[in-house]
Amino acid sequence: MEIKEKDVLGHRNRVKKRFLNTGFDGWQDYEILELVLFYVIPRKDTKQIAKDLIKKFGSLKELMNAGHNELLKVLKDIDGVGPNTAFFFRFLKEISIKYSEFKIKDKQKVSSPQEVVEFLKNKIGTCKEEQMYTVFLNASNKILDFDKISEGTVCRSAVYPSKIVKSAVLTDARSVIVAHNHPGGVCKPSQNDIIATEAIQKALKTVDVMLLDHIIVTGSDYYSFKDNGLI
Repeated sequence: MEIKEKDVLGHRNRVKKRFLNTGFDGWQDYEILELVLFYVIPRKDTKQIAKDLIKKFGSLKELMNAGHNELLKVLKDIDGVGPNTAFFFRFLKEISIKYSEFKIKDKQKVSSPQEVVEFLKNKIGTCKEEQMYTVFLNASNKILDFDKISEGTVCRSAVYPSKIVKSAVLTDARSVIVAHNHPGGVCKPSQNDIIATEAIQKALKTVDVMLLDHIIVTGSDYYSFKDNGLI
């Protein structure tokens, strides 16, 4: 093994030991990213690559929120990274979302729709296209399941109420929370959002299922129809 490779290995071991001792307390974004890159770039110093990536995206958060195609476009201009790195970032984000889904499903009771807001922000808040999800709950307000209703332009079709009703019946839900994202970053509902919400609520009543809320999310904010008197 060459001296340089030994130095890299020694540095990596020290970084890993630091993580085991402190978690990420006191770490800068590039330091966290440097550790992440250990697992996709073998036997190479990843500190400068991490700094270059943070400089490109502005923060670790923005990097993790970037879409796969955006990552591929940016990574091709940085030496030492490529498609495998873009895949790994996508994998990490999906793992974190799945973990938050496990946590919210483990709750015995959802006391308010806002308890699922953070999950929804992580799940769809930063998506580049609009997505609509429905959260299904039983009579005790325990979450039964999640279902993606649509992707693309949402809240503009009469198909959504019937799809939501069908899924609610299949999961034996007693109530649902509908959510969708606004990629533009503004949570204020459109007239189409309001009309679609009324249609969904009316359709659910035909099978004795309650619409608890319709929540619009971005990566950092949300709008609750219930809190604003629209449900």
